[in-house]
Amino acid sequence: MNDSSTSRLDMLHFARRIAVQQVEQIDRWIAAEERRETGQAREAASRPPDPDWLIEMGLGGRDPVYVHIGGCHMAGKRSRGVDRDQALRAVTEGIDACPHCRPDTELRVLD
Repeated sequence: MNDSSTSRLDMLHFARRIAVQQVEQIDRWIAAEERRETGQAREAASRPPDPDWLIEMGLGGRDPVYVHIGGCHMAGKRSRGVDRDQALRAVTEGIDACPHCRPDTELRVLD
């Protein structure tokens, strides 16, 4: 005679409840991740586009030091967006072109 108080069927039902709980937890994680991605996409869509040209200012914030192509990884936090004419004028007036993104080449400025 078997003295076990728990039948094999009861153990299978228990295992199924645990598996269902795990799937429900994964579904909650998926829903949270979808909400996070949706929020990031909405934020990215509402962000203004990067400027095509940047002028990086010096430490004092007054004198420009470099002209960059928009999105240049070397542009510092003291950079501000400018239009093409302002970038062209800055390069022709002697403001250094960034040696990494080479805005003078893009602007077709010859030395």
